[in-house]
Amino acid sequence: MQILVIDGQGGNLGRELIRSISDRYPDASIHAVGTNSAATMNMLKNSGITAATGENAVIVACRTADIIVGPVGIVLADALMGEVTPAMACAVGQSSAYRVLLPLNRCETLIAGVREMNTSSLIEDALLKIGEVARTIAEQKGGAKK
Repeated sequence: MQILVIDGQGGNLGRELIRSISDRYPDASIHAVGTNSAATMNMLKNSGITAATGENAVIVACRTADIIVGPVGIVLADALMGEVTPAMACAVGQSSAYRVLLPLNRCETLIAGVREMNTSSLIEDALLKIGEVARTIAEQKGGAKK
């Protein structure tokens, strides 16, 4: 299972997601893409994963990911203070991967029906959703995963 974590700005959310996903799903292959070099470097800290930076890296990585994880802004052109280009948002949106998006209610985008949660709670909920998706993928491929 290939999990792609996309984050921007400082990459703090991405770093926490990578740490949590690695702990919960040690067999997952995790790749990170930062919308800028600072985000990428922060996601690489103490992670031992592969990473890249920028628009083309997002576009290419979305082609092979089974699951894409990141803030909801990764599907909104010009989000994250302009770091998400229209091509990036399109690549995430058109990917055949499952998307697990964290509704941080930033970037002037509010998501109705979603209660406010702290980042730790959002990450825990994302981990549960990743587990659900992993089981679905395993069933589709004819095998069982935990």
